[in-house]
Amino acid sequence: MTVAVERALPPATPSSLARWRGFNLVEKFSIDRPERNTAFRESDFELIARWGFDFVRLPMDYRTWTDDSDFYRLTESVLADIDQAVEWGRQYGVHVNVNFHRAPGYCVNRPREATSLWTDEGTQEACAFQWAAFAERFRGIPNERMSFNLLNEPMDVDEASHNRVVERLVTAIREKDPERLIIVDGLDLGWTPVFGLADLGVAQSLHAYDPWRISHHRAPWFPGAEGWDEPTWPLRGVPELIDRDALRRQRVQPWKALESRGVGVHVGEFGNYKETPHAVTLAWMEDFLSLFRQAGWGWCLWNLRGAYGPLDSDRADVDYEEFDGHRLDRAMLELLLRY
Repeated sequence: MTVAVERALPPATPSSLARWRGFNLVEKFSIDRPERNTAFRESDFELIARWGFDFVRLPMDYRTWTDDSDFYRLTESVLADIDQAVEWGRQYGVHVNVNFHRAPGYCVNRPREATSLWTDEGTQEACAFQWAAFAERFRGIPNERMSFNLLNEPMDVDEASHNRVVERLVTAIREKDPERLIIVDGLDLGWTPVFGLADLGVAQSLHAYDPWRISHHRAPWFPGAEGWDEPTWPLRGVPELIDRDALRRQRVQPWKALESRGVGVHVGEFGNYKETPHAVTLAWMEDFLSLFRQAGWGWCLWNLRGAYGPLDSDRADVDYEEFDGHRLDRAMLELLLRY
Protein backbone atom coordinates (compact mmCIF):
# COMPACT_ATOMS: atom_id res chain seq x y z
CA MET A 1 0.00 0.00 0.00
CA THR A 2 1.18 3.51 -0.82
CA VAL A 3 2.46 5.42 2.20
CA ALA A 4 0.01 8.11 3.31
CA VAL A 5 1.01 11.67 2.57
CA GLU A 6 -1.05 14.40 4.20
CA ARG A 7 -2.57 16.87 1.74
CA ALA A 8 -3.86 20.32 2.56
CA LEU A 9 -7.64 20.52 2.17
CA PRO A 10 -9.48 23.68 1.10
CA PRO A 11 -11.31 25.77 3.71
CA ALA A 12 -15.04 25.26 4.14
CA THR A 13 -17.82 27.23 5.81
CA PRO A 14 -21.62 26.77 5.79
CA SER A 15 -21.93 29.54 3.20
CA SER A 16 -18.95 28.51 1.08
CA LEU A 17 -18.25 24.80 0.79
CA ALA A 18 -15.16 23.47 -0.90
CA ARG A 19 -15.71 21.79 -4.26
CA TRP A 20 -15.04 18.34 -2.79
CA ARG A 21 -15.35 15.32 -5.07
CA GLY A 22 -15.42 11.70 -4.01
CA PHE A 23 -17.42 8.64 -3.06
CA ASN A 24 -19.87 7.21 -0.55
CA LEU A 25 -18.36 4.37 1.52
CA VAL A 26 -21.08 2.01 2.74
CA GLU A 27 -19.35 -0.22 5.30
CA LYS A 28 -21.78 0.77 8.09
CA PHE A 29 -24.83 1.30 5.91
CA SER A 30 -27.13 -1.27 7.54
CA ILE A 31 -27.09 -3.96 10.21
CA ASP A 32 -29.62 -5.81 8.04
CA ARG A 33 -26.97 -6.49 5.37
CA PRO A 34 -23.85 -8.24 6.73
CA GLU A 35 -21.66 -7.02 3.87
CA ARG A 36 -22.63 -3.47 4.81
CA ASN A 37 -21.91 -3.75 8.51
CA THR A 38 -18.13 -4.05 8.52
CA ALA A 39 -15.04 -1.96 9.22
CA PHE A 40 -13.96 0.75 6.83
CA ARG A 41 -10.95 0.01 4.63
CA GLU A 42 -7.72 1.98 4.52
CA SER A 43 -7.27 0.84 0.92
CA ASP A 44 -10.34 2.86 -0.09
CA PHE A 45 -8.88 6.07 1.32
CA GLU A 46 -5.52 5.38 -0.26
CA LEU A 47 -7.05 4.72 -3.66
CA ILE A 48 -9.36 7.74 -3.53
CA ALA A 49 -6.39 9.97 -2.69
CA ARG A 50 -4.19 8.32 -5.33
CA TRP A 51 -6.78 9.10 -7.99
CA GLY A 52 -6.89 12.72 -6.81
CA PHE A 53 -10.30 12.81 -5.11
CA ASP A 54 -10.69 14.42 -1.68
CA PHE A 55 -14.06 13.51 -0.13
CA VAL A 56 -15.85 10.53 1.40
CA ARG A 57 -19.34 10.40 2.82
CA LEU A 58 -20.06 7.72 5.42
CA PRO A 59 -23.80 6.90 5.31
CA MET A 60 -24.26 4.91 8.51
CA ASP A 61 -26.89 3.05 10.50
CA TYR A 62 -27.06 4.19 14.14
CA ARG A 63 -27.95 0.63 15.15
CA THR A 64 -24.38 -0.46 14.38
CA TRP A 65 -23.12 1.46 17.44
CA THR A 66 -26.27 1.44 19.60
CA ASP A 67 -27.40 -1.07 22.21
CA ASP A 68 -30.57 -2.83 20.99
CA SER A 69 -32.51 -1.84 24.09
CA ASP A 70 -31.04 1.58 24.87
CA PHE A 71 -30.47 4.53 22.49
CA TYR A 72 -28.15 6.03 25.12
CA ARG A 73 -25.65 3.14 25.27
CA LEU A 74 -23.11 3.44 22.46
CA THR A 75 -20.68 0.67 21.51
CA GLU A 76 -17.12 1.93 21.80
CA SER A 77 -15.59 -0.64 19.44
CA VAL A 78 -17.83 0.51 16.58
CA LEU A 79 -17.16 4.18 17.30
CA ALA A 80 -13.46 3.33 17.19
CA ASP A 81 -13.95 2.06 13.61
CA ILE A 82 -15.36 5.48 12.72
CA ASP A 83 -12.44 7.15 14.52
CA GLN A 84 -10.13 5.13 12.28
CA ALA A 85 -11.91 6.29 9.13
CA VAL A 86 -11.56 9.89 10.26
CA GLU A 87 -7.87 9.32 10.93
CA TRP A 88 -7.35 7.81 7.49
CA GLY A 89 -9.05 10.87 6.09
CA ARG A 90 -6.41 13.00 7.83
CA GLN A 91 -3.56 10.80 6.66
CA TYR A 92 -4.66 10.77 3.03
CA GLY A 93 -6.03 14.29 2.75
CA VAL A 94 -9.65 13.21 2.31
CA HIS A 95 -12.53 15.12 3.91
CA VAL A 96 -14.82 12.83 5.93
CA ASN A 97 -18.56 13.59 5.96
CA VAL A 98 -20.36 11.66 8.72
CA ASN A 99 -24.00 10.91 7.93
CA PHE A 100 -26.78 9.19 9.88
CA HIS A 101 -28.34 7.27 6.98
CA ARG A 102 -30.52 5.63 9.60
CA ALA A 103 -31.11 7.84 12.63
CA PRO A 104 -33.21 7.04 15.69
CA GLY A 105 -36.76 7.38 14.40
CA TYR A 106 -36.10 7.81 10.69
CA CYS A 107 -34.73 6.02 7.66
CA VAL A 108 -35.79 6.22 4.03
CA ASN A 109 -35.22 2.44 3.76
CA ARG A 110 -37.04 -0.45 5.34
CA PRO A 111 -37.50 -1.59 8.03
CA ARG A 112 -39.35 1.41 9.35
CA GLU A 113 -38.37 2.69 12.77
CA ALA A 114 -40.68 1.85 15.67
CA THR A 115 -41.14 5.53 16.53
CA SER A 116 -41.09 8.71 14.45
CA LEU A 117 -38.28 11.23 14.74
CA TRP A 118 -40.62 13.91 13.40
CA THR A 119 -43.29 13.53 16.09
CA ASP A 120 -41.95 11.59 19.09
CA GLU A 121 -40.28 13.65 21.82
CA GLY A 122 -38.28 10.77 23.29
CA THR A 123 -36.90 9.79 19.89
CA GLN A 124 -35.89 13.37 19.16
CA GLU A 125 -34.06 13.51 22.49
CA ALA A 126 -32.25 10.25 21.73
CA CYS A 127 -31.19 11.43 18.28
CA ALA A 128 -29.97 14.72 19.73
CA PHE A 129 -27.99 12.77 22.36
CA GLN A 130 -26.30 10.68 19.69
CA TRP A 131 -25.33 13.66 17.55
CA ALA A 132 -24.05 15.44 20.67
CA ALA A 133 -21.91 12.39 21.46
CA PHE A 134 -20.40 12.55 17.97
CA ALA A 135 -19.84 16.29 18.31
CA GLU A 136 -18.00 15.84 21.59
CA ARG A 137 -15.99 12.91 20.25
CA PHE A 138 -14.72 14.81 17.20
CA ARG A 139 -14.53 18.28 18.71
CA GLY A 140 -11.50 20.20 17.50
CA ILE A 141 -11.11 18.43 14.15
CA PRO A 142 -11.07 21.25 11.60
CA ASN A 143 -14.01 21.69 9.26
CA GLU A 144 -11.61 21.35 6.35
CA ARG A 145 -11.26 17.71 7.40
CA MET A 146 -14.69 16.77 8.74
CA SER A 147 -18.38 17.66 8.53
CA PHE A 148 -21.68 16.26 9.83
CA ASN A 149 -24.60 15.39 7.52
CA LEU A 150 -27.58 15.12 9.87
CA LEU A 151 -30.25 12.93 8.26
CA ASN A 152 -30.34 11.10 4.95
CA GLU A 153 -33.10 11.99 2.47
CA PRO A 154 -35.99 13.20 4.63
CA MET A 155 -39.39 12.52 3.07
CA ASP A 156 -43.06 12.36 4.02
CA VAL A 157 -42.62 15.20 6.51
CA ASP A 158 -43.77 18.80 6.27
CA GLU A 159 -41.08 21.47 6.27
CA ALA A 160 -42.09 22.97 9.62
CA SER A 161 -41.83 19.63 11.44
CA HIS A 162 -38.59 18.79 9.68
CA ASN A 163 -37.02 22.14 10.51
CA ARG A 164 -37.93 21.89 14.20
CA VAL A 165 -36.08 18.57 14.43
CA VAL A 166 -33.08 19.87 12.49
CA GLU A 167 -32.83 22.92 14.72
CA ARG A 168 -32.90 20.69 17.79
CA LEU A 169 -30.12 18.48 16.44
CA VAL A 170 -28.02 21.48 15.41
CA THR A 171 -28.40 22.96 18.89
CA ALA A 172 -27.26 19.69 20.48
CA ILE A 173 -24.17 19.59 18.25
CA ARG A 174 -23.29 23.23 18.82
CA GLU A 175 -23.50 22.86 22.58
CA LYS A 176 -20.57 20.44 22.29
CA ASP A 177 -18.76 21.87 19.27
CA PRO A 178 -20.00 25.34 18.28
CA GLU A 179 -17.92 25.52 15.10
CA ARG A 180 -18.72 22.14 13.55
CA LEU A 181 -19.68 22.31 9.86
CA ILE A 182 -23.17 20.84 9.48
CA ILE A 183 -24.82 19.85 6.19
CA VAL A 184 -28.57 19.19 5.89
CA ASP A 185 -30.10 17.09 3.11
CA GLY A 186 -32.88 18.66 1.08
CA LEU A 187 -36.47 17.54 1.53
CA ASP A 188 -38.25 15.07 -0.74
CA LEU A 189 -35.32 12.60 -0.80
CA GLY A 190 -32.74 15.37 -1.01
CA TRP A 191 -34.26 16.95 -4.13
CA THR A 192 -35.86 20.08 -2.64
CA PRO A 193 -33.84 22.91 -1.05
CA VAL A 194 -34.99 23.97 2.42
CA PHE A 195 -35.26 27.76 2.33
CA GLY A 196 -36.63 27.81 5.88
CA LEU A 197 -33.16 26.82 7.17
CA ALA A 198 -31.27 29.48 5.20
CA ASP A 199 -30.53 31.50 8.35
CA LEU A 200 -29.48 28.56 10.56
CA GLY A 201 -25.83 28.62 9.52
CA VAL A 202 -25.83 25.18 7.92
CA ALA A 203 -24.99 24.06 4.39
CA GLN A 204 -27.34 21.84 2.36
CA SER A 205 -26.96 18.72 0.23
CA LEU A 206 -28.66 17.88 -3.04
CA HIS A 207 -29.17 14.25 -4.13
CA ALA A 208 -29.34 13.93 -7.91
CA TYR A 209 -30.97 10.74 -9.16
CA ASP A 210 -33.52 12.14 -11.55
CA PRO A 211 -35.10 10.85 -13.63
CA TRP A 212 -35.77 7.63 -11.77
CA ARG A 213 -36.12 5.73 -15.06
CA ILE A 214 -32.43 6.38 -15.68
CA SER A 215 -30.93 6.05 -12.21
CA HIS A 216 -33.05 3.17 -10.91
CA HIS A 217 -33.69 1.08 -14.03
CA ARG A 218 -34.54 -2.47 -12.91
CA ALA A 219 -33.52 -1.73 -9.31
CA PRO A 220 -35.26 -4.57 -7.41
CA TRP A 221 -36.20 -2.41 -4.41
CA PHE A 222 -37.78 0.39 -6.45
CA PRO A 223 -41.54 0.02 -7.15
CA GLY A 224 -42.23 -0.74 -10.81
CA ALA A 225 -38.62 -0.40 -11.96
CA GLU A 226 -38.28 -3.94 -13.24
CA GLY A 227 -41.07 -3.30 -15.76
CA TRP A 228 -39.68 -0.10 -17.27
CA ASP A 229 -38.51 -0.01 -20.88
CA GLU A 230 -34.75 0.18 -21.40
CA PRO A 231 -33.87 3.87 -21.08
CA THR A 232 -32.04 6.18 -23.44
CA TRP A 233 -30.39 9.49 -22.68
CA PRO A 234 -31.87 11.99 -23.25
CA LEU A 235 -35.03 10.27 -22.00
CA ARG A 236 -37.92 10.81 -24.39
CA GLY A 237 -41.64 10.94 -23.73
CA VAL A 238 -41.98 10.11 -19.99
CA PRO A 239 -44.09 12.27 -20.15
CA GLU A 240 -41.81 14.81 -21.89
CA LEU A 241 -38.23 15.02 -23.04
CA ILE A 242 -35.76 15.03 -20.15
CA ASP A 243 -32.27 16.16 -21.09
CA ARG A 244 -29.41 18.27 -19.75
CA ASP A 245 -31.43 21.46 -20.03
CA ALA A 246 -34.32 19.90 -18.12
CA LEU A 247 -31.93 18.84 -15.36
CA ARG A 248 -30.57 22.38 -15.19
CA ARG A 249 -34.06 23.91 -14.90
CA GLN A 250 -35.63 21.34 -12.61
CA ARG A 251 -32.74 20.35 -10.37
CA VAL A 252 -29.95 22.91 -10.47
CA GLN A 253 -31.77 26.25 -10.64
CA PRO A 254 -33.76 25.83 -7.39
CA TRP A 255 -30.52 25.04 -5.55
CA LYS A 256 -28.73 28.00 -7.10
CA ALA A 257 -31.55 30.13 -5.71
CA LEU A 258 -30.82 28.70 -2.25
CA GLU A 259 -27.12 29.35 -2.72
CA SER A 260 -27.90 33.01 -3.46
CA ARG A 261 -29.23 33.19 0.11
CA GLY A 262 -25.74 32.45 1.43
CA VAL A 263 -26.12 28.67 1.82
CA GLY A 264 -23.33 26.37 0.64
CA VAL A 265 -24.40 23.48 -1.59
CA HIS A 266 -22.85 20.07 -2.15
CA VAL A 267 -24.16 17.04 -4.08
CA GLY A 268 -24.08 14.26 -1.49
CA GLU A 269 -25.29 11.47 -3.78
CA PHE A 270 -25.81 10.73 -7.45
CA GLY A 271 -25.35 7.71 -9.72
CA ASN A 272 -27.01 4.97 -11.78
CA TYR A 273 -27.82 1.39 -10.81
CA LYS A 274 -25.87 -1.28 -12.67
CA GLU A 275 -28.82 -2.35 -14.89
CA THR A 276 -28.90 1.00 -16.71
CA PRO A 277 -26.99 0.56 -19.99
CA HIS A 278 -23.39 1.66 -19.58
CA ALA A 279 -23.43 4.14 -22.47
CA VAL A 280 -26.61 5.72 -21.08
CA THR A 281 -25.07 5.90 -17.62
CA LEU A 282 -21.95 7.68 -18.86
CA ALA A 283 -23.90 10.16 -20.99
CA TRP A 284 -26.27 10.98 -18.09
CA MET A 285 -23.37 11.27 -15.64
CA GLU A 286 -21.48 13.61 -17.91
CA ASP A 287 -24.46 15.96 -18.23
CA PHE A 288 -24.90 16.08 -14.46
CA LEU A 289 -21.16 16.43 -13.83
CA SER A 290 -20.95 19.33 -16.26
CA LEU A 291 -23.88 21.02 -14.51
CA PHE A 292 -22.23 20.53 -11.11
CA ARG A 293 -19.01 22.05 -12.40
CA GLN A 294 -20.86 24.96 -13.96
CA ALA A 295 -22.64 25.54 -10.64
CA GLY A 296 -19.35 25.33 -8.72
CA TRP A 297 -20.51 22.39 -6.59
CA GLY A 298 -18.64 19.36 -5.39
CA TRP A 299 -20.16 15.90 -5.62
CA CYS A 300 -20.04 12.43 -4.10
CA LEU A 301 -20.85 9.40 -6.23
CA TRP A 302 -22.91 6.54 -4.85
CA ASN A 303 -20.71 4.52 -4.46
CA LEU A 304 -17.04 3.49 -4.80
CA ARG A 305 -17.33 -0.31 -4.77
CA GLY A 306 -20.64 -1.77 -5.80
CA ALA A 307 -23.60 -1.52 -8.14
CA TYR A 308 -23.23 2.20 -8.93
CA GLY A 309 -19.50 2.85 -8.82
CA PRO A 310 -16.31 2.40 -10.85
CA LEU A 311 -15.18 -0.68 -8.89
CA ASP A 312 -16.83 -4.12 -8.81
CA SER A 313 -20.18 -2.93 -10.14
CA ASP A 314 -21.02 -6.20 -11.98
CA ARG A 315 -22.44 -4.47 -15.03
CA ALA A 316 -23.05 -6.94 -17.85
CA ASP A 317 -21.97 -4.51 -20.60
CA VAL A 318 -18.56 -3.35 -19.30
CA ASP A 319 -15.16 -4.66 -20.30
CA TYR A 320 -13.55 -4.47 -16.85
CA GLU A 321 -9.87 -3.97 -16.14
CA GLU A 322 -8.17 -5.87 -13.33
CA PHE A 323 -6.92 -3.23 -10.89
CA ASP A 324 -5.58 -3.62 -7.33
CA GLY A 325 -7.69 -6.72 -6.76
CA HIS A 326 -10.83 -5.06 -8.16
CA ARG A 327 -12.65 -4.96 -11.47
CA LEU A 328 -12.32 -1.38 -12.69
CA ASP A 329 -14.75 0.41 -14.98
CA ARG A 330 -12.02 2.51 -16.60
CA ALA A 331 -14.43 4.58 -18.73
CA MET A 332 -16.41 5.68 -15.67
CA LEU A 333 -13.27 6.51 -13.72
CA GLU A 334 -11.87 8.61 -16.57
CA LEU A 335 -15.16 10.47 -16.85
CA LEU A 336 -15.13 11.26 -13.12
CA LEU A 337 -11.51 12.39 -13.32
CA ARG A 338 -12.39 14.91 -16.05
CA TYR A 339 -14.70 16.68 -13.61
